[in-house]
Amino acid sequence: MNTSQSNESSSGPRKILHKYNTEYTLLGTAHVSKASADEVRQLIQSGEFDAVAIELCPARFASLKDPDALAKLDLFQVIKQGKAGMVAANLALGSFQQRVAEESGIAPGAEMQAAIEEADKYNLPLLVIDRDVGITLKRVYRSVPWWQRAGLIMGLFTSLFSKEKVSAAEIEKLKEGDILEATFSEFAAESAQMYQTLVAERDHYMALRLAQDNGDSQYKKVLVVIGAGHLKGLSENLNGHLPENPTEQLAILNSLPDGNKWLKFVPWLIVALILSGFVIGFSRDTGLGTQMVIDWVLINGGLSALGVLIAGGHPLTILTAFVAAPLTSLNPTIGAGFVAAAAELYFRKPKVADFSTLRQDTANLKGWWKNRVSRTLLVFILATLGSAIGTYVGGFHIYDQLTKIL
Repeated sequence: MNTSQSNESSSGPRKILHKYNTEYTLLGTAHVSKASADEVRQLIQSGEFDAVAIELCPARFASLKDPDALAKLDLFQVIKQGKAGMVAANLALGSFQQRVAEESGIAPGAEMQAAIEEADKYNLPLLVIDRDVGITLKRVYRSVPWWQRAGLIMGLFTSLFSKEKVSAAEIEKLKEGDILEATFSEFAAESAQMYQTLVAERDHYMALRLAQDNGDSQYKKVLVVIGAGHLKGLSENLNGHLPENPTEQLAILNSLPDGNKWLKFVPWLIVALILSGFVIGFSRDTGLGTQMVIDWVLINGGLSALGVLIAGGHPLTILTAFVAAPLTSLNPTIGAGFVAAAAELYFRKPKVADFSTLRQDTANLKGWWKNRVSRTLLVFILATLGSAIGTYVGGFHIYDQLTKIL
C-alpha cells in the first residue's frame, strides 16, 4: 500500500511516501543554497532516519569524498580507452560549477556534502542512487539525431566558456535541477527525447535503485535528498509499480542505445573512395595520382595539425599530427588524436602540479591551455576533429577530381 503527503513549509518541499514497509521522506533541495544544506543536517541530526539516499552517482560521490581524485588520473590510459572526451566534458561541467560557487558563494551540491558528512557522523547507511554521469551524458548524446550532435557538443563548451560571470537565471536553474540540467536546459526544452533521457529516466532510475537497495525493507525510514526538480517525478515512480527485482530495468537504463548502423560504414566507404581515387589517378596519369596524394596529405594533415596548433600543442606534436593524420584516416581503427596526444605526452609530460591544479585551472578558459593535462585533452579532441573534417573535405576533393576524368 502506498500513501503520500506533501509538506510545503518554509523549508524545502517534501513528500512522505509509504512503500511496502518503508517510509521515504523525499526532500527537494536547492543545489545552490546554504539553507538546504542546513536543513539536511538538521533532519539527519534529528535521529528519525535509519538510512540516507542522495542524488549522486558513484563517480560524483567519489569526487566529493576525494577532491584530489583527478590527480590520480593515468592520462595515457584515459586517452587509450577513449575516455578523453568524457573527462573533458566533466571538467567543463566542473568549471561551470566552480564559477557558480564564486558567484553565489556556495558550491553546488553543498547539501549532498552535508548529507555525506552527517550520515558518516551518525553511522547511517548512505545510498548513492543516481545514474552514472558518464552514462547519462552518452545517452543524452545518443538521444539527438547524428547531425545535431556536433552542435550539442559545441553548445556545451560555448555556453560554459562564453562568459566569465554566471547569470542569476543560470543560478536559479540550479536551485531545482543540477549541473547537467542547467547546462542542457535550453536543448531539453526543445527536445522531448533529451528531457526523457536527462530527467525522466533518472527519476525512474533513482526509484529503481531505492527498490534495489532496500528490497527487503531493511530500512524503515529513509531520507532521500534530491533536487527539487526531481521531487514530482521520483515520487510518481515510487508510488507506481516497482519490480521485485529491478536489475533488468536498471541494466536497460545503464545501456547505450544502438546508433545508426549505417554510420559505422561511412568511414570505410570514404577510405575506399580515397584509395580508389589514388589507383584510378595513377592509372590515368602519374602526375594526377601524385597530385591527389599531395592534396590528401595537405588537407588532412594540415587540418589536424591546425587543430593541434589551436590547442597549443608542442611544435613537434603539430608535425606529428601533420604526418600521422593522412595515414590514420585511411585506417578508422586508429585515430590521429590518439597519436597526437601520445606525442604531446612524450614532449610535454604533465607534472604533479598540473594534476593537483587541474580543477582550478579548467575553471577559466585560459587555464585549459595553461595546464598540461587539459591541454593534452584539447590536443586529442582538436586533432581528431581536424582529421575528421580533413577526411571528408579531402575525400570530396578527390571525388571531384575523379568526376573530371571519368
